[in-house]
Amino acid sequence: MMTDIINRNGESISLEDEKQIIDTINKWLDNEVRANVLAFEHKDEYPHLMVEQMKDLGLFGATISQKYGGMGLPSSTYAKVVATISEVWMSLTGIFNSHLIMAAAVERFGTEAQRNYYLPKFVTGELRGGLALTEPDCGTDLQAIRTRAVKHGNDYVINGTKTWISNGIEGNCVALLVKTDIEVEPRHKGMSLFLAEKSDGFNVGKKLKKLGYKGIDSAELIFDDYHISQDNLIGGEEGHGFLQTMGGLELGRINVAARGVGVANAALKDATSYAQTRSTMGKPIGQHQAIQTKLGDMATRSHAARLLVEDAANAYDRGDRCDMEAGMAKLFASEAAMENATECMRIHGAYGYSEELHVERYYRDAPLMCIGEGTNEMQRIIIAKQLMERNPV
Repeated sequence: MMTDIINRNGESISLEDEKQIIDTINKWLDNEVRANVLAFEHKDEYPHLMVEQMKDLGLFGATISQKYGGMGLPSSTYAKVVATISEVWMSLTGIFNSHLIMAAAVERFGTEAQRNYYLPKFVTGELRGGLALTEPDCGTDLQAIRTRAVKHGNDYVINGTKTWISNGIEGNCVALLVKTDIEVEPRHKGMSLFLAEKSDGFNVGKKLKKLGYKGIDSAELIFDDYHISQDNLIGGEEGHGFLQTMGGLELGRINVAARGVGVANAALKDATSYAQTRSTMGKPIGQHQAIQTKLGDMATRSHAARLLVEDAANAYDRGDRCDMEAGMAKLFASEAAMENATECMRIHGAYGYSEELHVERYYRDAPLMCIGEGTNEMQRIIIAKQLMERNPV
């Protein structure tokens, strides 16, 4: 019987270690986070102390290899961590998740010098940030980006604007996707990925206000004659940025799906509890069939979402191609979060619409997961294409 969980680098942790990690995170959530979520939410305030505590917990190195000081968690374990935290406050997972996708790009595609320099600093949170991909006129179609990097001696000079960048204000480093060749076809061969630290020419335009996903900073970044060394080009060669980015998005989609599991579970738990304490017509509303059918569907969605995430994470840990599995997990789990959040609000009635409870927060947070890391419409296309490719006639 297997007692260890192995990640795609061959590193392993025991089931007992996994349980201890989840238990430790649950204790932290109970002691430091749960009672403070609504205050931070209503102020849209960045949780500086919680971030320092997440550093101490090792979350900024959760999936980084043990050889660089990280925890080396398998994706399957990491997905459980993300789901656990998202049940309490989804925003916290965005602070380290985007950071870890940046780290994965360095670990998978960077030069040995880049890995040795950056990954230990990412583990401690000394350098912390995320992905700078999206632009004002470019989201899903990343090949349409306009941010340019022009070679100038041993440096590149970068000009352009990125938007909706998580950790853009509080972080100090991003994996920056740019065009290094605007003439080449296909377009993706003209894209490169740089590790960009904040310095002259790297400016934060503004903090972007959002419906949900409060607390975490989402920013516009402006690059104005920003000089960066060719040593910061991930992998050391131009033209590989698109593929390097797509490789990281598999993990990103699994983790967005895990957030969906967390929010779906939170909505289910709150609805189940409320259905047993709120009474109408002389009995708890949970004894009315109308409510029971809602709870039954909510429970089924939550469980199915969790199993899809496990399946995708296991495929990722094996090193298999898993864009279809990650797409399925992201699609289903994010929609499960949306539907469960809506049903939770309906079960709570007017109280679900009130800012006094967490229910309305689930309703505001859930839509992000249907959009982020590739829209659900795009996931359906990816799934269909992979389905036909894997099952040719």
